[in-house]
Amino acid sequence: MDNFKYYNPTKVLFGADTHLLVGEEVKKYADKILLHFGGGSIKSSGLYQQVTDSLKAAGVAYVELGGVQPNPRLSLVYEGIKLCKQENIRFILAVGGGSVIDSAKAIAMGVEFSGDVWDLYSGDKETDRALPVATILTIPAAGSECSSGSVISNESTGEKLAYGGDFIRPVFSILNPELCYTLPKYQMACGVSDMIAHAMERYFTNTPDVDYTDRILEASIRSIIHTAPLLLKNMQNYDAWCNIMWAGSMVHNGILGAGREEDWGSHDIEHQLSAVYDIAHGAGLSIIFPAWMRYVYGEHVNRFVQFAMRVWDVDLSFESPEAIILEGIRRMEAFFSSLGLPVRLSQLDIDETNFGMMAKRVTARGPVGRLEQLGEQDVLAIYRLAL
Repeated sequence: MDNFKYYNPTKVLFGADTHLLVGEEVKKYADKILLHFGGGSIKSSGLYQQVTDSLKAAGVAYVELGGVQPNPRLSLVYEGIKLCKQENIRFILAVGGGSVIDSAKAIAMGVEFSGDVWDLYSGDKETDRALPVATILTIPAAGSECSSGSVISNESTGEKLAYGGDFIRPVFSILNPELCYTLPKYQMACGVSDMIAHAMERYFTNTPDVDYTDRILEASIRSIIHTAPLLLKNMQNYDAWCNIMWAGSMVHNGILGAGREEDWGSHDIEHQLSAVYDIAHGAGLSIIFPAWMRYVYGEHVNRFVQFAMRVWDVDLSFESPEAIILEGIRRMEAFFSSLGLPVRLSQLDIDETNFGMMAKRVTARGPVGRLEQLGEQDVLAIYRLAL
């Protein structure tokens, strides 16, 4: 196990009706905030009214910025930075899923950064300052409510890049499973795919002797696999949402990557896919991750056999480790398919047209991934395997 430092200051308020506490929690930090959200769903569901009523009751003024889209756009981030500076806002409340929270984090950094916030994401500049951010989570998936990361899409360059650090972890996050009841089943499935991918990015490591976190990661994935079908049957299953919502936070708050090298190659490859085709991140991962596994398992047979047996209950002869691995991948794809997710690019009518350009962009700053470092031709091969 590697040496590590772990720090997570995010206060979590979990459970039914906890969103009604938002006013008193925000009041501890600010009297005026930016209220950041996505489309009209928080208004049609009544959540917007409940949140604003709570803010008003606590004496917190707010300025609104809605319109966050999946694969959150840099243009809206710029708008939020300008608005915060004009209104002298020093606190941001994000109400929504990962896209809203990531957008809020980008705005929070941009307000405190003297240059172009995109220079942080592109790797040209660094910062360790941001406005405080808090969240009310409505879509369990990205784990951004407790994480140190943010991912933003630049419409003008066609890039989708990540940046972050402990300084942008939310100061508090409210997780009320009841707020998930009205989600479409496909959105739930995409969230489940994202959670599993976050666990696997940490699981597939070159770091030896990490059995403790291996076992927790395996248990996390198995719990998600068990729980997601319960939601397919009843999207108002409170206990199922409790487990899914908490799993989404736990697999991406950093604790399960402590002491081990993480990979993140599949995420880099998928980010370019969703940047070009604007598909749901979770749907892209249900396609790319199995293709990545097929491409890299040959040099890491023991770890992939362990994954197949412990997570997917594959019980085949040890005389054929490759068969064990491939059966594990097949079962994972079957699980994704059972949730209504794609497992091939062709299912989304995506062909090879942009593969070369995408592979070049993915590796523009060097190889990606840690388990195996992947160059341009490797990424191109994975896109082709995903067809």
